[in-house]
Amino acid sequence: MSAAAVPATAEPADEQARSWAEQTLAELTLEQKVGQLFVADVFGKSADETHPSNQEKYGVDTPAEVVQRYQVGGVIYFNNAGTDNVDDPAQVARFSNGLQRAALSAEPNIPLVISVDQEGGRVTRIGDPATEYPSAMALGAGRDAGDARDAAAISGVELRSMGIAQDFAPDADVNSNPLNPVIGSRSFSSDPALAGEFVAAQVDGYQNGAGPTESVSAAAKHFPGHGDAATDSHTSLPQIDRTEQEWRETDLPPFKAAIDAGIDSIMTAHITVPSLDPSGNPATLSQPIIGGLLREELGYDGVVVTDSLQMQGVRELHPDDEIPVLAIEAGVDQMLMPPDLDVAINGVLDAVRSGRLSEERIDQSVRRILELKEKRGIVEQPYADEEAVDLVVGTPDNLARVQEVTDKTTTVLRNDAGTLPLRDPGNVLVTGWNRPDYPGYPAEPVDALADAIGPFATPLATGSEPDPSTIDSAVSAATSADTVIVLTNGLRDDEGQRALVEELVATGKPVVAVSVQEPYDPGYADVPTWVATYDWRSVTMSSLAKVLLGEQPPQGTLPVTIPAGDDTGTVLYPFGHGISW
Repeated sequence: MSAAAVPATAEPADEQARSWAEQTLAELTLEQKVGQLFVADVFGKSADETHPSNQEKYGVDTPAEVVQRYQVGGVIYFNNAGTDNVDDPAQVARFSNGLQRAALSAEPNIPLVISVDQEGGRVTRIGDPATEYPSAMALGAGRDAGDARDAAAISGVELRSMGIAQDFAPDADVNSNPLNPVIGSRSFSSDPALAGEFVAAQVDGYQNGAGPTESVSAAAKHFPGHGDAATDSHTSLPQIDRTEQEWRETDLPPFKAAIDAGIDSIMTAHITVPSLDPSGNPATLSQPIIGGLLREELGYDGVVVTDSLQMQGVRELHPDDEIPVLAIEAGVDQMLMPPDLDVAINGVLDAVRSGRLSEERIDQSVRRILELKEKRGIVEQPYADEEAVDLVVGTPDNLARVQEVTDKTTTVLRNDAGTLPLRDPGNVLVTGWNRPDYPGYPAEPVDALADAIGPFATPLATGSEPDPSTIDSAVSAATSADTVIVLTNGLRDDEGQRALVEELVATGKPVVAVSVQEPYDPGYADVPTWVATYDWRSVTMSSLAKVLLGEQPPQGTLPVTIPAGDDTGTVLYPFGHGISW
């Protein structure tokens, strides 16, 4: 039914969501309410698969039994070797439906919100044959917010066809620190205005790219801003030493843009910002940051979700039973992936029973979660259409549109020797960095680029930390090649990769160096020809090949500033730099 055909007596969507949430909330026990606050990671690829890790973590055998035992509000999918949830889109749709049947088998009938981290680029949980799209920073290099919206809309529709209704994207961090070990190319830009424009575009794409039952809830992350971190919150608790004014000028604008765009959820950061809260607590557990800045000052009344509670950044100061209680006190609604769900749930229940947390405070969060489920159409349509998945996911139109978007992102930084474009490259050696051995990742980027260049290109991947023998093999191969293309990723911390690049340049062959993730590698190797792609997925390697071969001019411009690698602060390539022909 089109919007114009909705009867005049139809209840407005927000009112309908509130009505259903209130009615459902009244039917829940305290234990059921607390269950709704948690999003669990489960193990296996189907609802009924017996997996030993479910037994180890939850005391039951299957993902369906996890949902039934705890009556959780949500489940999150991963494609890593531990959780191993993803094979292909049709399998994901069947998995989602099995989990929803488990959730709806209990009274009252509340469907799950099934979520995933699908940001594009390296944070892609469901890859080919789903449409893969480039990183946020690549989109920022393309400078077209409409392209960013389209990429999000395509992804949202494809995810929803698999039964996923919440995507923890876009990344709203402003990557102001080139040494940031965890954000980098996940950020659109180091410029707050550019990042805000693209965040708003993607929120619109994810949430409004189709109807409520065909799109997903977005989640801007990581509030109040992870872009200046120098350490990884997965393994430690980063401290951000901005002044409050610096935070307002740099980190706040993209989150404000997301709120103005009507975002359904916002994810917290496991970081400390002493200027915003001197207590030392991570933002996830900070009442001044979540309750004060986000809820009161910014007026955000949507769902607030923690980053994973398994991360060390949130576990350094408090025990696991205390963390969700502090998060709720701070103003958080959804607790993502606690390391021990029994401990977390009982911690909240004990806090309510002791009077530390009121049941009214629990109701407030549950109400927000229920309203999201109803507004997003999960209540109306909890199940995926398993027969239609292949007609929606990875369609020729979607693939073509994302390729068109990606073709605008390749950025040529340096072409001193006039090596590019490769009008007559002869025999081409494609060598250098290749991605880790990780389930769900695409073909090796070295292989993907060689395939895209053509039969006169030979791939020779050297891995992420090449040893002297591997470097010798690549240099030997370079001596019989006419042109060498070397992919790099993380030269600052990788002596082997730096040595590889230096020795390839020393051969005297024309060398094209390509930074395939963060664009900062040119600060650590002097090569006459440098290119940045911000991503290494196959769609990006295809775009790169077109630029290298002169099939299209480079169109990308830097969305960040690239400093020299000597820590002096010298600018090597400024924001907005990019060579074309």
